[in-house]
Amino acid sequence: MAAKGKRYVDATKKYDRDQLFGPGEAMEILSGLPSAKYDESVDVVIRLGVDPRKADQIVRGTVAMPEGTGKTVRVAVFAKGEAATAAKDAGADIVGADELVAEVEGGMLDFDIAIAAPDMMAQVGKLGRVLGPRGLMPNPKTGTVTPDVANAVTQFKGGTVEYRTDRFANVHVSIGKKSFSADSLHRNLSALVDELNRVKPASAKGRYMKKASVSSTMGPGIKLDPTRLDEEPA
Repeated sequence: MAAKGKRYVDATKKYDRDQLFGPGEAMEILSGLPSAKYDESVDVVIRLGVDPRKADQIVRGTVAMPEGTGKTVRVAVFAKGEAATAAKDAGADIVGADELVAEVEGGMLDFDIAIAAPDMMAQVGKLGRVLGPRGLMPNPKTGTVTPDVANAVTQFKGGTVEYRTDRFANVHVSIGKKSFSADSLHRNLSALVDELNRVKPASAKGRYMKKASVSSTMGPGIKLDPTRLDEEPA
C-alpha cells in the first residue's frame, strides 16, 4: 500500500508512536515529518465522552479556523430573488432555486458546502437521500439554513468548517495544510477545542475529551494528550 511506503515508515521512526504529546509538540513533530508530493491536509480526530445515540448528546455545529483551512471551498446556494443575487455577489460558486434542486437530484454534486435560504427548504428537503449520506444537507444548527445566505457564503469561503460526532462519538475535522506553520495548526486546533468545550452537552458524564490524534493525509497518526488539548498556542 502506498500509504505504508518508505516515506511513511521513515516518518514513524521520528517520534514515539505510543507517547501522548501536547498540541504544540505534536504540530512541531508533524511539521518536521517527510512531505508527500502535494500539500496534504492535516486532520484531527477527537473522541468525545458522549453517547451520539441520544439526541441531546449529538455534538454538531461550525467553527471558524482563525488561520483558514488552505482549501478552496466550492459553495452551492439554494436561493431565489434578492437572496440569490446576494449569494452570487458574496462569491458562491453555484446559485439556483428549483433548477438547482433538479440538477442535484440528477446527480450534480460539484460542491463542498450547500447553503439554503429558509424559503427553499421545502424543495431542498426532497434531496435528503442525495445530500444526507454525503454530509451536505443544509441544517440550521450548522448555519447552512439561513436568511443571510451571503454572510454564510463569506464564512465558509473564509475558513469556517462543520463538525459533528459520528456514531462512535468521534469528531473529525481538517485544521489546515501540511504547509502551515506549527503555530498556525495549533491555533486552529485551539479554536476547535474551545468550540467543542463550549457546546459540551449538559448530560455528558465523565471525561469529555477521551482520545485525540493528528495526522497529515499520507502520514502516520500522532497521539495527543487529551488532558492538554486546551494548552494555548505560544
